[in-house]
Amino acid sequence: MFDHRAELTRRHLLQGASAATAAAFLTTGETFAQARSETLLVVQELGPNSLDMQGVGSNQTVNGLSWNCYDRLMTYGAKTLADSTPSYDRMTLAPELAESWEVAPDGMSCTFKLRKDALFHDGTPVTAKDVKWSFDRAVKIGGFPTFQMSAGSLEKPEQFVVVDDHTFRVDYLRKDKMLLFNLAVVVPFVINSELAKKNATEQDPWAAAWLKNNEAGGGAYKVESWKPGSETILSRFDGWKSGPLPKIRRIIARDVPSSGTRRAMLERGDADLSTGFPPKDFDQLIKENKVKVVAVPIPNCLWYVALNTSKPPFDNPKLRQAVAWAMPYADIQSAAFYNRAVPMFGGTETVEKAVWPQPFPYVTNLDKAKALMAEAGFAQGLDTVLALDVGTATVGEPTAVLIQESLSKIGIRATIDKIPGANWRTTLNKKELPMALNRFSGWLDYPEYYFYWNFHGNNSIFNISAYKNPEMDAQIEKARFTTDPAEYDAAVKAFIALCIKDVPIVPLNQPFHDVAMPKNVAGYEFWFHREPDFRQFTKA
Repeated sequence: MFDHRAELTRRHLLQGASAATAAAFLTTGETFAQARSETLLVVQELGPNSLDMQGVGSNQTVNGLSWNCYDRLMTYGAKTLADSTPSYDRMTLAPELAESWEVAPDGMSCTFKLRKDALFHDGTPVTAKDVKWSFDRAVKIGGFPTFQMSAGSLEKPEQFVVVDDHTFRVDYLRKDKMLLFNLAVVVPFVINSELAKKNATEQDPWAAAWLKNNEAGGGAYKVESWKPGSETILSRFDGWKSGPLPKIRRIIARDVPSSGTRRAMLERGDADLSTGFPPKDFDQLIKENKVKVVAVPIPNCLWYVALNTSKPPFDNPKLRQAVAWAMPYADIQSAAFYNRAVPMFGGTETVEKAVWPQPFPYVTNLDKAKALMAEAGFAQGLDTVLALDVGTATVGEPTAVLIQESLSKIGIRATIDKIPGANWRTTLNKKELPMALNRFSGWLDYPEYYFYWNFHGNNSIFNISAYKNPEMDAQIEKARFTTDPAEYDAAVKAFIALCIKDVPIVPLNQPFHDVAMPKNVAGYEFWFHREPDFRQFTKA
């Protein structure tokens, strides 16, 4: 016997089940879409090798991690470049952990009022004691962080004063126009000092070993997990008070060494952001227009060949000038960089503007180069070594080969020495390489800042040419501290002219910083440290 009531009940149940399944599917789909829209998947060639950018040997990617996971007292304001690209504004400071600040009437101190509701990631309130401990660490830990602080006349713990829990003062050693701007770079980040001190030792008072593997910040993002060489995951810190809460909740940064794989992931929509492709790839990406590419000439940055001025044979200025006239500039631009750089050759004979970088007057002129070789006493040529960082081989290797070929035409027989990236900075600091192909970028976009790092006789870190000239030092110091615009202008022109004459480096070009992303990703902002600020991103 067929029961109609039973059949109707069965149909009703099936329809209900189908509706529930569909509803569950839609809910899951909506949740997935929302999660995807709030997650940024970054594919990068090399991830952070540390969680502490003040640590010895920390790599470029650590700067970005520090920028997003730690606060500084101040940050930079924003502006729009000529091509409509959002960028930081080097001339404007903006609040971050400090709500406000005031320079004393005598110009010899600055007092900061901290946010009273600021918290570290573990819920501990941020106080002026944390700021002082962090600043003391930066000036005492040594190496690059300490030298970076000194570039803004921040040199002694005694300069950093806790007024009360939410008031902090910096006392000046001297009036330095870069001091406040230097507080907004990556180095002086604020650490949860009580947490760090619990993990410090007598031999390691600044908890360097612990902070290398643990994050103790209060920035907009916190480290959810870190697998060196594989993946870094950041999650939004919803208790962040130093700015608008980011739209992106989660950052997944995966290490994908193959540029071809990273490019394919971007073009398929499987990744949201990448950089570090060969210039040829960026050239193609722009032409194909499947993804968008943002390109900015890196301020205060050069690719150059450094010549060791302290040892034979390149202690001879005429020989250095010969090298400058022998460089295959145009070939490097087209064949190695695919013209994704601003040329730094063929400039005027006299320095007309107090700006940096600017093109040197040298061009490829082998006859001039040969004549200078003879004047320098090397008419028969010489044997030397041109060092190359393997980590920059994408553009570095073709550049080095082109230089090797061109120098051979004037009798300089250069062997290319490929040095592993992990050993590059240590090798440079020994000041023993006769020639080195290198790139340097100055965070503060001032000519005197670049020259202070690279050509000041007291600088033992980035002055890889081992260049010393009292006249150069005097002009750099004058530009750093003068308040007279005319005197500043004259000093900058003078030290650039000295560099052109003495040739401690041969500038090649000012490279672009290229970043690729799908068209539904917005909010990318160029920063001096060349790492993404995830706080600004949105996804359609």
